[in-house]
Amino acid sequence: MVSGVMTARLDVGWRERARCAARVVVALACGAVHAQPVPTYAEVAPLFAQRCGVCHSGAQAAASLRLDSHESIMAGGAKGPVVKPGDAANSELIRRVKGQTLPRMPMTGPPWLDSAEVLLLARWVDGGARPGRPGSAAAPPAPGAAPLAGEPVTWFHVAPVFARRCARCHTDGGSMGSAPEGYRLTSHAGALDAADRVRVVPGQPQASELLRRIRGQSLPRMPMDGPPYLSDAEVSLIERWIEQGSRGADGQPASVPAGAKVRLHGTLQPGPRLDALPLVIGPWSRVDKDVSLGRRTQVRGHVDGDGRVVVERLRDR
Repeated sequence: MVSGVMTARLDVGWRERARCAARVVVALACGAVHAQPVPTYAEVAPLFAQRCGVCHSGAQAAASLRLDSHESIMAGGAKGPVVKPGDAANSELIRRVKGQTLPRMPMTGPPWLDSAEVLLLARWVDGGARPGRPGSAAAPPAPGAAPLAGEPVTWFHVAPVFARRCARCHTDGGSMGSAPEGYRLTSHAGALDAADRVRVVPGQPQASELLRRIRGQSLPRMPMDGPPYLSDAEVSLIERWIEQGSRGADGQPASVPAGAKVRLHGTLQPGPRLDALPLVIGPWSRVDKDVSLGRRTQVRGHVDGDGRVVVERLRDR
């Protein structure tokens, strides 16, 4: 009996010592975490430059939010501050890179920021978003907005253009409220969405309303805040992206949305063509009596499996 009592006491004592040891380990671990020096802007600036600067820098920064200096980050953008010093959990910057608020950032993702990078930013904000040395600024954005020679154009390359020039309106809660006609340019899936009608026909730039809008072939020309409109280099980049299959960030070409509706504007030419775009017209096509060659014309129809535009109606415009 005595032996049993002693064994029980020893067992209780061992469990208590184990719990104490566990508490010590946790306390030491917490102390180690808190002992880490709080990052300053100098430590997070390269991350902003490499992953954010291509869209959020310069006079035309997306959403008027510049992330190329400590001062501009703290100033925030068109919708207000994105950093609440000491409160990473409620800072829009951290919520965006985590995907808690959409669209998730950076626009060129995936890949998104990894857990270590997100933690670094969160620690910087929780630590007061310290500026580091006065006037410190991020290095210029790392190259990568344009594809290398022989490299296919992917969403990674065109997303910054859409972010800077289009996403101000074509996003949920943008400058026009809801995205115009429900068309969003904040993700690859959104750009290729064909629920209402298709604006990007992979492999067929001339059949893509998006490209025709930014060229001014379809009106109104985009972006709405132009001029200035997209540069020749930006238009060429988007055209090559569509021509090469409207590839996602993973490099995989998108499929043609056979049967999807299209609505295009341009000048009717012999062939028949809409500008340089061949049209498929048959007995099913309705051609209004005032339609004639050389005039502005609206084409309503759908794309077939080869990406050709099958005309359902031609209207004078």
